[in-house]
Parts: sequence; C-alpha cells; structure tokens
Amino acid sequence: MNAETTLNGTLETSSAVRGRKGVRLWLYAIVLLVFAMVMLGGATRLTDSGLSITEWKPIHGVIPPLSQSDWDEEFAKYKLSPQYERVNKGMSLGEFKNIFWWEWAHRFLGRFVGFVFFVPLVFFWATRRIEPWLKPRLVVLFAMGGFQGAIGWWMVASGLVDRVDVSQYRLAVHLTFACGILSYALWLAQRLSPADAEVAAHAPPSGRRRAFLLVGLGFLQIFLGGLVAGLHAGLTYNTWPLMDGDLVPSGLLMMHPGWVNFFENITTVQFQHRCGAYLLLAVALWHWWAMRGSAASRRLKWGAAHAVWAILIQAMLGITTLLLVVPFWFALAHQALAVLVLMSLVVHAARFFPANTARGI
Repeated sequence: MNAETTLNGTLETSSAVRGRKGVRLWLYAIVLLVFAMVMLGGATRLTDSGLSITEWKPIHGVIPPLSQSDWDEEFAKYKLSPQYERVNKGMSLGEFKNIFWWEWAHRFLGRFVGFVFFVPLVFFWATRRIEPWLKPRLVVLFAMGGFQGAIGWWMVASGLVDRVDVSQYRLAVHLTFACGILSYALWLAQRLSPADAEVAAHAPPSGRRRAFLLVGLGFLQIFLGGLVAGLHAGLTYNTWPLMDGDLVPSGLLMMHPGWVNFFENITTVQFQHRCGAYLLLAVALWHWWAMRGSAASRRLKWGAAHAVWAILIQAMLGITTLLLVVPFWFALAHQALAVLVLMSLVVHAARFFPANTARGI
C-alpha cells in the first residue's frame, strides 16, 4: 500500500514537472487577460460608463440587448438611476449605447477570464500536471477571481442609489484587488521559471526585504491612484511641483474627523498620491544603490535598476497627464504603466525566492 502510494505520488510529480511549462504559459495568459481587464475598467471609468448597467446577472448578463425592445428596456432601467437624472438626463439611445458597450465589454471580459482560468485548471489538474505545492495556491487564485466579481458589483451598487458615480473607496479597492490577482498569477508563473532558481541562491536577505517593500508601496500607490480617480482629483491643481502655488498646499486637514481627509478631501488625496510617487522612487533608488555593492546576481541588480527607470518614467507620465488636465489616452496610459511597474516589481521580488518549491507564498 505504501509502495503504491509512493509510486502514484512519484508519477504525479513527474507528470507535473513535465507539464510545468504549459502551466506557466497558461498563467502568463491569465496575467495578460487581467491586464486587459484593468485597462478596459480604466476606459469604463474615464467615459463614466460604469453605471450604465444597473443589474448584476452573472450568467444571463453575458447576452447583450439583441432587439429594439431589449435596448428600450435596458435604457428604461438606466433612466431610473441618479446618474441619468442628475447628469445625463435627455441623452439619446445612441448615446446610451456608447456607455453601455464599455461596461458590457468590461463585464464580459471578466467572465471570459474566469472561463480561461477554470477550464485549463480542470485539465491540468485531471492530467496531473500541477505540482502539489501549487494546487492550493491556484485554488486561492480562483477564489480571488470570484471575489473580485462581487467587489465589482459592490462598487457599482454604490452609484445606483444616492450618488451619480461610484464610491472612491470601492473603486480603489476594486482596482487594487484586480492588481492583486494579476500580481499573484504573475508571481506563481515566475515561481515555475527554471531560470530563477540559481538567481535566488545568491539573493541577499536585505535585498529581498527591500524588494517586498517596493511591491507593497506599488500597491499603496495604485490604491491612492484609485482614490484620485474616484474623486476626479486629477482635474484640480494641474501644476507641478507646486499645488496652488505651494509645495505643501493649505487645506489638507480641513475635514472632520481628520482621517476622512485621506480619502475624501480632494487636496489631500492628490497630495498624498504625489508623495507616494516620491517615496516609491526614493526606496527604488535606495534598493538599486544597495544592490550595486552586494554579491547578488546580475539579473537581480538589473531588476533593481529597471525598477528605478520604470518608476521614473511613470512619474513623468503622471505629471504630464496632470498638466494636460487628464486627457483620456494619457490617463489610460498612466494606469497601464502603473500596472506594468507593479508587474516589474513583482517579477523582481519573485526572483529572490527559489523556484519550483513550496517555500514562499
């Protein structure tokens, strides 16, 4: 019995090792799809399309309106929303279709990502191509995707009662959690990369801590950017480096209680987003400088330098977007580059861990 169990375990592990490349490529495909999902979500936000569909139908909602009566019914539901009454009253059916398709495409892509994740997962699992250490992590990733759908509706629901847009709190959570899904899929894909095993063997512990600090600051900056987007804070103080003529603007803590300022005060929200960028760049420079003098591999040193350049370019794009008063394509590019910067930080941090083992996250 023990011999049979051992044999089955050996066969499963051997099959999983042979299928490692396929699993890794599948995870990279998920990363690309989630990246597209984040970009489409950004376009939906920038076009104020997120409240055009006022119901959440996970299954039936995949079918868009197919007839004139279907469109009339969908438009009638939207006319009951506060956004229509206070912002878009009198819009034509054609104008409604423009915002409807953005939101429908965003939701459809979310369903498609779930399909592309679940079907190959079942296949890889059934054919024993998933290593034992990876299985619970993929289950967690799948659960994160389902939870993200619920967060998305929770966000939309905030704009269907008394508001004309969604809550900036919920928008920031939705964006950050999406980036969490993308980052974890990328992390697991990197853990399956054969090239990173030797790199991790020469990784200094202090460098690993700094790399994780950069990832954490990257997530924080994306969350702060979500608050800026939710409050349309980028449409004010369109100068740099000064805000309203001052390096530190007045009115940062004018709301009560004090903690509300960090989430609802437009001045504070934009100022902290700027400060978050400065802090992220400073830590990246510190990490790069420390790695230069370490015994780390060339790949880790290159990753530290790449982080500095990526963050610097992103900061320059953010400043340009602000000075131009947030034009659509600049704002979307700023969001795209923010996610790419986070991805580069995740890849860099993953290289500090041995690949193909249960050690680590």
